[in-house]
Amino acid sequence: MQMCVTHAVRRTRPHWAVLALFCLVAACTAPPPGPPPSPPPATPVEFVALEASPVERVSEFVGTLKSRRSTTIQAQAEGFLVRILVSSGERVTPGTPMFEIDASAQRALVSSLEAQQVAREADIAFARQQAERATQLVAAGAMSQQELDQATTSLKTAEAQLQVIEQQIRQQEVELGYYAVVAQTAGVVGDVPVRPGDRVTRTTVLTTVDDNVGLEAYLNIPVQQAPSLRVGLPVRLVDDGGEVLADTHISFVAASVDHQTQSVLVKAPVNVRPGLLRADQFVRAHVVWSVDSGLSVAVRAVQRVNDQRFVFVAEESDGGLVARQRAVVLGPVIGDAYVVLDGLTEGDLVVVSGTQKIGDGAPIQMLPPQSSADSVSAGRPAEAQ
Repeated sequence: MQMCVTHAVRRTRPHWAVLALFCLVAACTAPPPGPPPSPPPATPVEFVALEASPVERVSEFVGTLKSRRSTTIQAQAEGFLVRILVSSGERVTPGTPMFEIDASAQRALVSSLEAQQVAREADIAFARQQAERATQLVAAGAMSQQELDQATTSLKTAEAQLQVIEQQIRQQEVELGYYAVVAQTAGVVGDVPVRPGDRVTRTTVLTTVDDNVGLEAYLNIPVQQAPSLRVGLPVRLVDDGGEVLADTHISFVAASVDHQTQSVLVKAPVNVRPGLLRADQFVRAHVVWSVDSGLSVAVRAVQRVNDQRFVFVAEESDGGLVARQRAVVLGPVIGDAYVVLDGLTEGDLVVVSGTQKIGDGAPIQMLPPQSSADSVSAGRPAEAQ
């Protein structure tokens, strides 16, 4: 049994030798290794060279537009509303009839006073005749001076009573005019909450008349920022997309603080084309506190990973350019650019397009800019390397 196994092992030895010889021959005849793989091609990108430019320190607030020509129409007389002569949205001019209140009782009062006026005029005519007759009789010695004095007093009393009646008539005629409500200013009629047949008083609001030509922005500035407030500070109204609607300035700063909101009221006049803004509209307002020299970088150049923001900066490497990822600290957005607080210096070449195609250390090449928007907001276009 032992002899058979030994013989089998011995028979397999030539096979192992042949295999080793075959491997040695294969190794000697293998082709030489090829050249190293070529580096990836440079990605064309657009970048700009950062340079210092005026940078605004801005705070954003929500303001309310108020009309400087807004009028609340209220009745100056009490009674039942007879007619409504205007409708909501209608444009009126000063003197346009708007409402009519039942004035029958007031007209009756004026008529009664006018009748009393006629009676007092008759009393004056009679008293004047008596005084003239008494004067003649006293001159002839047929009447005493005392009787003349009484006739003269009666004439003056009648004249005074007539003046009182005339004053009452004028007053009641003015009151009668209040029963016809007219527009005091030009503008557009607002909501009309009353209806014919309603009883109105002097506190009843009939409608409003607003003119959007003269608008003011009302801003409530927190008291912590109040020391920086002053008349003349620039204010910029913007829409939801950041587009500027109007440039203005602070024209009024309240002397006291609102104890409920702990804010200071400021006003800024707003002059825009008709229909762009309306009274009682909420607007976004940027208050420009100061303008300093600083750096800004285009919004589209900024990448964000978690809570960290970074940009790609072009740097020289082995005779070419590579993109290096650099963390930055940014301030508010002004226009289409961030204010740079830290992480970049003047002259850095910041990649502003093609950032989604590159990574840290990727080779890049200059792509000519197609617009000058970035050069305005975030430096000048870099020259091709």
